[in-house]
Amino acid sequence: MRANYLFTSESVSEGHPDKVADQISDAIVDLFLSKDPEARIACETLTTTQLVVLAGEIRCKGVYEDGAWAPGAQEEIEAAVRQTVKRIGYEQDGFHWETLRFENNLHGQSAHIAQGVDANGNKDEGAGDQGIMFGFACDETPDLMPATLDYSHKILQRMAADRHSGAAPFLEPDAKSQVTLRFQDGKPAAATAIVVSTQHAPGYDDGDNEAVLKSYVKQVVADVLPAGLLSDETVYHINPTGSFEIGGPDGDAGLTGRKIIVDTYGGAAPHGGGAFSGKDPTKVDRSAAYVARYLAKNVVAAGLATRCTIQLSYAIGVSRPLSLYVDTHGTGTAGDEALEAAIAVVAEEKLGGLTPRGIRLGLGLNRPIYSSTAAYGHFGRKAEGDLFPWEKIDLIDAIKSALSR
Repeated sequence: MRANYLFTSESVSEGHPDKVADQISDAIVDLFLSKDPEARIACETLTTTQLVVLAGEIRCKGVYEDGAWAPGAQEEIEAAVRQTVKRIGYEQDGFHWETLRFENNLHGQSAHIAQGVDANGNKDEGAGDQGIMFGFACDETPDLMPATLDYSHKILQRMAADRHSGAAPFLEPDAKSQVTLRFQDGKPAAATAIVVSTQHAPGYDDGDNEAVLKSYVKQVVADVLPAGLLSDETVYHINPTGSFEIGGPDGDAGLTGRKIIVDTYGGAAPHGGGAFSGKDPTKVDRSAAYVARYLAKNVVAAGLATRCTIQLSYAIGVSRPLSLYVDTHGTGTAGDEALEAAIAVVAEEKLGGLTPRGIRLGLGLNRPIYSSTAAYGHFGRKAEGDLFPWEKIDLIDAIKSALSR
């Protein structure tokens, strides 16, 4: 690994058109799981000017069975969509929660997929698809996340909170951030560049109002980044195009699953390519990525490495992973092969294995907990109550014990 370098990550706000799509898709996941914990959902969303379109496959008792919708089900889906857009804050001529057009093109899950996933006789529940999934953790922040991404998320979270509270009434929902840090001896040493582009109220692209907006953004950055990273040499690019009044789905179409690097590790770790939002937890794109983060985070929290990458792989219809790979990037206190063996043991003992069923039951994923994941990253969040169970650090003793056997 290089010791001295520049690295950059970006984030996008809850009002970014792709994130609007992600949040709608996960609102549908939560709606169906609240009706049927064993529901199968693959919901894709398209957003554009005054339009939201749903497409995908579902199976849900009491909602969609035998090729037919239950009475009132489609109205409930539409209400969930409109409520999500309203919560984000879109009441603009080009995208308004109350007046946008809505299309529901969801239909039944393929029987050929279902027969591979469903438990049947002696067959355990299989993975919902083939693929590779990665989990990652590092000690750059208290959240055990890459610093560039962590700070990018937190800048936009703070701005969104101020927009919702009225503390920053000139902000509109759509925004992007980007943080570039200089690393020295592998640790964050200085912020060299900060980029923030935020949709704004009319008139905040010139004169005194523009100065107010830029001063506000710089103060948010100063509040978010640790003291010592910012200096007179930090370069700021705040709304570098000059004006950003037209935003959200009115300014650019949005699709579910287009922000997979924002959702994970900001480019600091590999990505298997599968998106998360809109998928129930039988889809290992989502659940296996969550458990891989859970295991990697506990390795770093245990002091067994300062960086840890874990890869899992699956075949559709097959329950057990095809491979488990651990890489501590030369920072581990135990051999990576020893960690692989220990993690396999801990997964069996604490989760019931790395099968789709083991992951779902071990982490309690068959619940409507996904709307909160769909903006500002699926990882590095506080494990509070039922939310973000894969962020808990409760395997430290178990991993150390397995290593000593």
